[in-house]
Amino acid sequence: MRRSGILMHITSLPGPGGVGSLGKEAYAFADFLEKSGMSIWQVLPMGPTGYGESPYQSSSIFAGNPLLISVEELRREGLLTYQDDEVYVPERLDQVNYDKARESKEKLLRRAFTQSEKGLLPEIRQFLREEKWLEDFALFTAVKQHFDGQMWSKWTDDGIRLRKPESVTKYRVDLDDEVRYHVFCQFIFRRQWQALKDYCNGKGISLFGDMPIYVAEDSADTWTHPEVFQMDKNRVPERVAGVPPDYFSADGQLWGNPLYRWTYLMFHGYGWWVDRMRAMARMYDLIRIDHFIGFANYYSIPHGAPNARTGKWIIGPGKKLFWTLKHRLPGLNVIAEDLGEVNDRVKKLLKYVGYPGMKVLVFAFGGEDENVELPGKHPRNCVAYTGTHDNATVLGFLKEADEATRKQCQRLLGYETLADAPAAFVRAVLAGNADTAIVPMQDVLGLDNDARMNLPGTIGGNWLWRMDPASLTDELADSLLALNTACNRRNAT
Repeated sequence: MRRSGILMHITSLPGPGGVGSLGKEAYAFADFLEKSGMSIWQVLPMGPTGYGESPYQSSSIFAGNPLLISVEELRREGLLTYQDDEVYVPERLDQVNYDKARESKEKLLRRAFTQSEKGLLPEIRQFLREEKWLEDFALFTAVKQHFDGQMWSKWTDDGIRLRKPESVTKYRVDLDDEVRYHVFCQFIFRRQWQALKDYCNGKGISLFGDMPIYVAEDSADTWTHPEVFQMDKNRVPERVAGVPPDYFSADGQLWGNPLYRWTYLMFHGYGWWVDRMRAMARMYDLIRIDHFIGFANYYSIPHGAPNARTGKWIIGPGKKLFWTLKHRLPGLNVIAEDLGEVNDRVKKLLKYVGYPGMKVLVFAFGGEDENVELPGKHPRNCVAYTGTHDNATVLGFLKEADEATRKQCQRLLGYETLADAPAAFVRAVLAGNADTAIVPMQDVLGLDNDARMNLPGTIGGNWLWRMDPASLTDELADSLLALNTACNRRNAT
């Protein structure tokens, strides 16, 4: 089945409060997708963000980001009262100011907690029973606040840092209000997310989520389950993740995420991974596993190394993990982010699992005209993109490219001017062989690198872009609908 969709993170939606939310603008975007003939909405990881606001460095693999909760929706439901002038009004509508948006949102969420928690207690208690991770996450977040936001490995009370039972009990009692507040926020987030998912599914739109392979060192997951990770008895990582030096980076990339104890996980039936994937399958219709190559072989760097040069490749869990997932969780809809060093071991694992891989059109240029990233060369079983959240926009890519690359793009995609290029890239991906075609909203709108979502290897200035509220026009929807129809990708619902 041929289908298409748009990559658009929730934070990038327009609307009040300085950051996108799960409110009416999200529903308006779903309506736009339906009008455009699209059947997929891809988002970035939805967890709480920390330093640098990267959704790929979340404090939990299970939790949602409270910043994305719609306070408008809470007011509509009668769960919160506030005046419009209490909502943060940003100076710029095209970028998120996370600090100010979070400060404003948290003030209103705490008021909603005070006003509405008691009336929702039966539902919240049921949610707690269903979500086994939630109590630990709420306690982790409350204790982290108690220690002024310090990462948990630096908490000065060894009892709670090492999760000694008597300390866990003590802090659970002492920080009861804070723990309950964080439980409340997760309950509200999940309720709003599920309502949006139901709305999208009713329009024939699948929600496509992104799942990082690794977890953040400073997370409830590492604190709660240190045995799953390569950590010493003091909970200090022994080896961390990254990628080796290459053409783009002489030092490689030092991500710093703790690596897994795959032998431990194997002897315990990969239960931690089964729980994680089960949660993702409840939240999303499609799941993109970021850095899928790490399951075949992963790059291991000594903790404390100044860069990634001293790392080494280690064989990953491979088929054993995915045999378990297949038998414990049949019907998972997974897309493998197979970008990077795809060696024979990775290829064999991809063939075994049968998951669609990824093709990125901006990678097709600058060399031979027969590049396998070109849409006419794609296999059917893949997801084709103009670019991803880590790439320059099409317009930005072309402005930075050399003259030979720009002329090659014009020759192969058949457009005249630079302004015409983003639409030509979109058209090429949708017309290509891939069963699934996804286009970042920035390329749909033909935006420059001012709208770029992320520049890998940098901290600060990323994840900021927000869409102009006037962007979702009927004319744009009609043109996308005509393109989807011509390319046999139109949403039939």
